[in-house]
Amino acid sequence: MWAKERHQRILSMLAANQQVSANDLAEMLGVSRETVRRDLLDLEEIGKVARVHGGAVLPETRTEDPFRQRMTTQIRAKTEIAKKAVGLIQPGQTIMVDAGSTTAVFARELVKVPGVSVITNSLDIATTLQAGGIEVILLGGRIAADVPATVGELTLSEIRRFEVELCFSAPVALHPEKGSYFYDLQEAEVSIAMAAQAVRTVVLADHAKLGTTNRVRAWDLEEIKTLVTNRAAPRALLDQFQMANIEVI
Repeated sequence: MWAKERHQRILSMLAANQQVSANDLAEMLGVSRETVRRDLLDLEEIGKVARVHGGAVLPETRTEDPFRQRMTTQIRAKTEIAKKAVGLIQPGQTIMVDAGSTTAVFARELVKVPGVSVITNSLDIATTLQAGGIEVILLGGRIAADVPATVGELTLSEIRRFEVELCFSAPVALHPEKGSYFYDLQEAEVSIAMAAQAVRTVVLADHAKLGTTNRVRAWDLEEIKTLVTNRAAPRALLDQFQMANIEVI
């Protein structure tokens, strides 16, 4: 059976059942689980399915604001956070920065740090830093549909080749008990991989993100060393993060 035919049968089964297991697909299609895994990866890359543990489901309709729209919201808060965050960087350090509207604003301040080297999956951040004369390594991979950034297995494998002092990440939600969250699974995977290669993980989150959750859980609180937020953040929430041994700036 050709891959195209398998893909059509997988999508038909999903349309009827809303979710499918890899074992059921392998039996129905008469192929190995590895073949099913590759088929699901192919379908996920074109937005037809969302992989979950043991199988796949139909992708949810996106409810997060489009990236370009997020770039125009909470600008004062994001700029305040960015100015604070660059103070954590020493000249000559190598850092990782994930893709997001807050980290895009952060990049505008990064150009003022002498000798810093930046590894990122964000096309916008790479362009900003390159124009500012900063050494930047843009990670390879597939360009995401909704955010100008690379994602996927190639991106993750390239991240694992580096070890850095600092990782700066901007999740869409940060809860004082449950940890950090992202809307998109592949964006979460990139941030998790970056944090694993860094000595210290720094979260950039404005007051609107604190105390909230979202679709995809990323790290537990103990994996976060520092939270940089803005002055409007509720004191009670900040106290909870500090009680979890997170430095709050």
